[in-house]
Amino acid sequence: MQNSRQRRPERADREVFMHQGRHFLQIPGPSPVPDRVLRAMDMPVIDHRSAEFGELGRTVLEGSQKIFQTAGPVVIFPSSGTGAWEAAIVNTLSPGDRVLMVETGHFATLWRQMAGRFGIEVDFVPGDWRRGADPTVIEAKLAEDKARAIKAVMVVHNETSTGATSRIADIRAAIDRTSHPALLMVDTISSLGSVDYRHDEWKVDVSVSCSQKGFMLPPGLGFNAISQKARAASKTNKMPRSYFDWEEMLKPNAKGFFPYTPATNLLYGLREAIAMLLEEGLDNVFARHQRLAAATRAAVNHWGLEVLCQEPAEFSPVLTAVLMPPGHDADQFRQIVLENYNMSLGSGLSKVAGKVFRIGHLGECNALTLLGALTGVEMGLSVAGVPHRSGGVDVAMKLLEQRPQGNASPHLKMVGT
Repeated sequence: MQNSRQRRPERADREVFMHQGRHFLQIPGPSPVPDRVLRAMDMPVIDHRSAEFGELGRTVLEGSQKIFQTAGPVVIFPSSGTGAWEAAIVNTLSPGDRVLMVETGHFATLWRQMAGRFGIEVDFVPGDWRRGADPTVIEAKLAEDKARAIKAVMVVHNETSTGATSRIADIRAAIDRTSHPALLMVDTISSLGSVDYRHDEWKVDVSVSCSQKGFMLPPGLGFNAISQKARAASKTNKMPRSYFDWEEMLKPNAKGFFPYTPATNLLYGLREAIAMLLEEGLDNVFARHQRLAAATRAAVNHWGLEVLCQEPAEFSPVLTAVLMPPGHDADQFRQIVLENYNMSLGSGLSKVAGKVFRIGHLGECNALTLLGALTGVEMGLSVAGVPHRSGGVDVAMKLLEQRPQGNASPHLKMVGT
């Protein structure tokens, strides 16, 4: 009888690649954690009631304000981004309230489902998963609401499932044109620290985020940036809450502390991640992401494949979702890339499962990292027998060889869009 622990013979019809070197994590989050951040977290746990911890707490709370670009409070929960979603709902809304949301993709749909579980009535504007939220539709919906029954507009800034961003500044302008009092709540889970985002300037009431995307940390921290208007709503709304109560957090936060045991070592990492972002300069961070995204789209277009997002003004700087040609399964392609080149690409979610793969280019990603990832994709297309035109990596390389324009505005249109 054959020993079950005996190594099975390798298939003779294909070459076997050894997984040497560092794994390429090219999913759109969790993003790779930089060595600086890993070293910063490699610390003994300290007393979370000590003066030393209070200094750490104040540093990360003030630093987070700089990343959200707000002078208002930022609350940090030991949670996932889903927890931060819940905090936004339970601190501002009451059962039976009506909100306006837009179907931009998988994560907008999940936020809608959560709101429904709390007894919120959701006016969910249907979408095709290939664009961001349309400001004109939001304006029309609010203009029709003569009774001012809509309590909040809830929008995903960067829809991670589709690679489409929503124009939050334009949405704020649309709300203002109607003089509607609705709160503006924005999911910045995959955009904060990677895409230009201005909580105060755009008059956002609640910005929701988490640690494992642009902050370049492991999962485990959820964020709410809060306007005065949102905080006022939290003092009159009727939704029960305990763990996610803003006021219970804000009292000890004033001195750098938390009402319950915080994720101490993640806060060490957060302090280092914020330092890295500010050292590079937020404008430079945003411009770098735009540049890498443009190079990725240039490669995809050259291969003859199609970018899922159809609106150039809404192309995501964080990831590019790529449609597979008919008859080819995206998940099978991703598996081939993983087995042959030790690289993980993002999967298609729900409506686009098996139809798209997603290339993440966020966080600690530079030109060489991206070119390595695009090389793995191009080789994978060949091995998988996916029809394409070779040379996409060369096109991306030519674009990245162009000298960056210093502190160029991230709003400038990049080559390849």
